[in-house]
Amino acid sequence: MDQQQFTFTYDVYDSIEVLAESDAALLRAAREATATAYAPYSNFQVGAVARLADGSLVKGSNQENASFPVGICAERILLGALASLHPGAPIDSLAISYHNLQGHSNHPISPCGICRQSLLEYQERTGQPIRLILGGMDGKVIVVPHAGMLLPLSFTSGDMK
Repeated sequence: MDQQQFTFTYDVYDSIEVLAESDAALLRAAREATATAYAPYSNFQVGAVARLADGSLVKGSNQENASFPVGICAERILLGALASLHPGAPIDSLAISYHNLQGHSNHPISPCGICRQSLLEYQERTGQPIRLILGGMDGKVIVVPHAGMLLPLSFTSGDMK
């Protein structure tokens, strides 16, 4: 038997105030995007904003449905808009934030499994790593160098060849 281990390094910042200004602006935009969420069932609003290489921003927010769990996460709303409006455009960085209307919003959250797979797939399509900036409405901020780090032993298009 050969035992192996997955580890990865990410950065943790005490607050948005110590981020580079471009990262802080992106996280602020993700916080603002939470206001466009339609989340009457969970009261958990998520915003995601991608910065493209040309500096333009693409936004998304979660959209729930009474037929739970067929809502769509903010990350996948963003990726769909990006693929439609800017086909093939690589993402430089992507910030994700949330506003929990029934509790705390003061620590980073990470994408769900479906969104992790979707981010990895988009990263593979463009050949460019997607840097993630994760934070709540306040508190610590996590920066992950590329989305694939969140999905070890991933399933990709290469597995189907």
